[in-house]
Amino acid sequence: MNQKLTRRGFLKSASLVALGGMFCNSACAARPTAIHGLRFGRAKPFSFDSLIERAAAMARAPYVSPPKPLPDIVQQIDYDAWGKIRYRPDYALFANGPSLYPATFFHVGQFFQKSVKMHVLEQGVAREILYSPKYFSMPKNSIAHKLPENTGFAGFRLQESRKRDDWRTQDWIAFLGASYFRAIGALGQYGLSARGVIVDSAEPTPEEFPDFTEFFIDGAPKEDQPVSVYALLNGPSLAGAYHFSIQRAEGVIQDVEMVLFLRKDIARLGLAPLTSMYWFSEKEKRRLEDWRPEVHDSDGLAIWNGSGERLWRPLINQPYAVTSSFSDQGPKGFGLLQRDRVFENYLDGVNYERRPSLWVEPLDDWGPGAVQLVELPTDDEIHDNIVAYWRPEGPASAGNSYRLRYRLHWMADEPYPAQVARCVATRVGRGGQPGKPRPRGVYKFCVEFAGPALDPLWGNSVKAEPIVTASSGTVSGAFIEPVPGTRRWRALFDLAPNGADPAELRLYIRGNGDALTETWLYQFRVRPD
Repeated sequence: MNQKLTRRGFLKSASLVALGGMFCNSACAARPTAIHGLRFGRAKPFSFDSLIERAAAMARAPYVSPPKPLPDIVQQIDYDAWGKIRYRPDYALFANGPSLYPATFFHVGQFFQKSVKMHVLEQGVAREILYSPKYFSMPKNSIAHKLPENTGFAGFRLQESRKRDDWRTQDWIAFLGASYFRAIGALGQYGLSARGVIVDSAEPTPEEFPDFTEFFIDGAPKEDQPVSVYALLNGPSLAGAYHFSIQRAEGVIQDVEMVLFLRKDIARLGLAPLTSMYWFSEKEKRRLEDWRPEVHDSDGLAIWNGSGERLWRPLINQPYAVTSSFSDQGPKGFGLLQRDRVFENYLDGVNYERRPSLWVEPLDDWGPGAVQLVELPTDDEIHDNIVAYWRPEGPASAGNSYRLRYRLHWMADEPYPAQVARCVATRVGRGGQPGKPRPRGVYKFCVEFAGPALDPLWGNSVKAEPIVTASSGTVSGAFIEPVPGTRRWRALFDLAPNGADPAELRLYIRGNGDALTETWLYQFRVRPD
């Protein structure tokens, strides 16, 4: 995939007609145009550099919140009412070309109350797409009919290629709400989200949610070209400019270039953030929690650190907000993954087994910092309670600026598989041995690994052992064995915790002095059933 969008040559008159007559000479540049139903504002010059300059200027000025049209009315557009307001595909941007991927727009509602400006971009010229209620299909009794003509949009999404018969009903990436966006993976499902930035997540003070306030959409006329989207971000503590170069591949590949300017000190600044949901799985499901075996959009955090070590940290539904930090220098990548792809482990028609994994690949040397994982408690699947991001070293002080490039892989798995075996299951139960008195306060851990790196264990040509450490408590009885009926191996050990102190556990299988598996990390604390 090209890291930068190759600019097209100047479109001649036939292409201008196909684009909807959005660009014209100076005589018509001062008035809105209306071709093929969509209305556009005045033509204005645009470049990413100019957008960065706007963000820098905004950060030097007091914060101004995006407009909220008639809050009393919008508040009444609840989830059900909002779901009945649908954008008409015939009004899609690029419905007649030249881009292969038409854009449709979201209506404001109770959960998306702020207006976001939308622009179409071509050859360094931008025009705002002017809102009209006629773009939307809505019930006659919808409260949304009371909104004014200048209400504005809440976000947008890209539909599948116009070459597909189902493009009007199938989309593949969406930007909606604050700085959130998400894409489908290789298995055709939406799941976790990415965000533009994290500000003070899991801090004593309320978290801040900056907004993408303007978007500029440039289409892709060929299948092998990415769609280019630019965004302006603003929040009480910072402002920023983003360039997304997005390619519809087996899943979705998305290059991101971002520039941030801080107007205030920030206690916790998170870059390249990912947001997901984890309720429970096979390892620590509580009694009578739910009838399904597992419920989660992601089941673990994977890290490929700067020294080349592969780490796997299963997600946990914590009893309170917990932040884990994994210090690093120049990380090679990290991601929230959905490794369990077996339908019988979910038994749910919402297809948790097909949710995408999302991997962050730095395109520059990010220097020193830490991958941080925030886990919040949840008692339902409707809440996103997991956040992972990169926190650069040093204080995030007013006046600082940050420029970062990275690639997002919305896929079924990691884009760069490890040579060592990977963790595929974590199970926790009572310690001791079946058929014998179980020691009180002792817990058994069973960690399963799979991969070709373990094949030599079957022929006994490699002497292997589990390497287990704990920050607190006592580890005993560690050994490995094959999992019957599979090509997997598992490591088992007992842990006697030190009272209520949480234990940071670390495990890998070593053979002939080399690591045969990735390193499994886990935070365990004693909790009532």
